[in-house]
Amino acid sequence: MKWPSIKEMGSLVPLPPGYSLGRLTPDNIATLIAAIKRWHPDIAVGVASCYMREDFYLNRAYFEDQTERDILVILLMFNGEMVGMWSFERELEALALYGRILIIAPEHRGAKLSTYLLKGTDQLGRWMGAAFMYAMATLKIPNVQRALETAGYRLLGFFPGYNREEVAPGVVKRVYEAVYAKLLVPENEVLRPDPKNLTPNSKVLFELLFAEDV
Repeated sequence: MKWPSIKEMGSLVPLPPGYSLGRLTPDNIATLIAAIKRWHPDIAVGVASCYMREDFYLNRAYFEDQTERDILVILLMFNGEMVGMWSFERELEALALYGRILIIAPEHRGAKLSTYLLKGTDQLGRWMGAAFMYAMATLKIPNVQRALETAGYRLLGFFPGYNREEVAPGVVKRVYEAVYAKLLVPENEVLRPDPKNLTPNSKVLFELLFAEDV
């Protein structure tokens, strides 16, 4: 579950002409934070607000020339200009990748970058030896949900009140988020639960979600 270098990432995640992946360094953290505030000011509140703090990157993000850490931040570049960011967290014990956040500058959202990047996530996960990937999607707009579903992620349910959002100026509320996941190993490597060990509610939901996998 070692992170690839930027050069290796470039071969794992093909992008449209003009776009490339860039390294996060301590020197470009301030530029990235300022850009995020322009691209996606909504995340000033909630679980992703850490991406607006310098200490988060310095204490938790991985830099190629330093000791391995569990959070990777990749810059999206267009002709040398920063136009987005992409971040994962690895869970070593579970051999899992959590897609934490993907932000693209408004003027580049028509380039279908999320489609390229989500396809590349599969290749990244397999290259690292991950067996499972998951992400959460806002229910404020359908775009993230559609992107995950198109990329083959399965909707597993909803976290009620997991995140916080500013729903009106100065008004912050807890909100629902959709939970999506994708398995990177064959189904025959996964042990299905014994029905007798499931409560009636668990059995109904399990069959609804996974009956087609039998």
